[in-house]
Formats: sequence, structure tokens, C-alpha cells
Amino acid sequence: MDIREIDQYAEEMRILNLRVCRGGEILLKRDWDGEIRRNQYSASKSFTSAAVGIACREGLLSLDEKLCDVFAEEIPDQPSENLQRAVVRDLLTMCLGQKEGWLMGEQRPVMEEKDWVRFCLSRPFEEEPGTAFVYNNAGPYLAGILVQRRAGCNLVDYLMPRLFAPLGIRRTVWEVDPQGFTFGAGGLFLSVTELMRFGQLLLQEGMWNGKQLIPAEYVREASCVQADNGAEGYGYLFWRGPYNSFRADGKYGQLAIVLPEKDAVIAINAESRDAGSMMKRCMDVIVPQL
Repeated sequence: MDIREIDQYAEEMRILNLRVCRGGEILLKRDWDGEIRRNQYSASKSFTSAAVGIACREGLLSLDEKLCDVFAEEIPDQPSENLQRAVVRDLLTMCLGQKEGWLMGEQRPVMEEKDWVRFCLSRPFEEEPGTAFVYNNAGPYLAGILVQRRAGCNLVDYLMPRLFAPLGIRRTVWEVDPQGFTFGAGGLFLSVTELMRFGQLLLQEGMWNGKQLIPAEYVREASCVQADNGAEGYGYLFWRGPYNSFRADGKYGQLAIVLPEKDAVIAINAESRDAGSMMKRCMDVIVPQL
């Protein structure tokens, strides 16, 4: 595979590590910096989505449960009609009904509130859930909290035997909230190879070495368009993209791009100031060669 164009611009685009896999085989392994575990930022959300899918299979939760039921202790007095309508599925589509993003990266370090569940649910629900796409960390955070409460453990402990260990991912670290719960919207540390394996698992609809780690039906549902985001669409904490792809996507270019029609996965770790342009350039060079 000829990627001389990417080599030429790698420093400018701040690409650190790149992997291209087709048919389960690594076609390209390129490192412009050491392969270490890095913060995957919002690509972490897609792992939370996987945890939700597994939890659904285990009967721990349902996407149709009302938030007022699952978070009954934290729901404000006299909840709005929009909050009363909200269900678990709305936590995964960025259509929660709030017009602002909460628990974002710049907000968390200076927040005085310690109970982030109560904080998120006390924010205004101005829109009917399921109708308006607003990128927000509150939804995936609450989804992760729900899995942890129903499973009785944090997300790392939950996913170790069910996802991480089968993929050969050793125990890692994940950002936590002030009460010690895993922050399912960001802060998971992985290497680019580990991110690539997750992408390969998704390409195989949740199947790995003969074992169905994530329900195939959930992977299909999570990776198709569930919300109109003004671009290619958004699934259950997965972005849709060019070439009929879907991806886990983290700030600065932490990407696991799944290309079902090419039987391929592109995994990138970067520190790009313009991650969208960086991704487009990489895909425009790589995908036509697959």
C-alpha cells in the first residue's frame, strides 16, 4: 500500500500511529511516534455503547426504560414532560433533549458538583427527546452509570472478561467521576493496536474467535443511522462516515473506522488540531487502495 502522501503530511497532521487491516490481516503498520496507550477521548463512548449492548443481552437493562425509572433517586422534583419521555436509547443518540453539552472536557475539572448524575438530570430538557441532535457527554455518561449500577462494578471490571480480555487487551485505566464511577463519555486509555482490534470486532458484528462478544443485532443497530446530525448520521455512540463507514471517534483524531464494504478497519491515534481534515485525507488516500 502506497501512503507516501500521508507520510509527507504526517508531521503537519500530527498523526502518531496508523493501522490498516483488511480481511483480518494488517496491511499497514506505521508509527511516527511510539505506540503507547493514549487517551482515546470520545472514542471511549463507543466502548460504553458496547457495554450497553452486552448488558442488554444479559438482561440488565433495556433501551426502552424511562430515565425517570432508572434514575428515580436523582430525578428532580416535578420533572418536565420532556424528561419524563426520555428513555435509555436517548442517552446513546445525542438526542437527549438538552440544548447544551454538559460534562464536556473544559467543564469537568472546575465543576463544584460531586453528584454528576443528579447534575445532568437537573439540566433543562428543552427539546422532546429523540428529535434534536446536540453533542453532549451527559448521555453516554449516564448510560455508563446505568451499566455500572446494574452490574455492580465499574466499566473496566465489567468489560474485562466480556470484551477486553478476549481481544487481548490487558487491564487499563479509564477516567472516573468524583464518586469513583467510570466516566463512560471519555478518558479510556488504549493503544492504536487495541483500538484496531475493537474496530475488527465491530466489523465482524461482535464475533471474535468463534464467540459472540457483542450481540450482532445490537452492533448492526448501533452502527446504522439513529439520528440526523446534519452529516452522514449518528448511531448509538458511533459516527457514520464516508464510504458507508462508521467509527469510534475521539478528539484530536483517535479513530477506529470500520468499512464493511471493504472488509477493512483503519485505526489512528493522533494529536491533530483539525481531526476532521486529517481523517478525510487519510481516508481519501487509503480507502481507494483497499
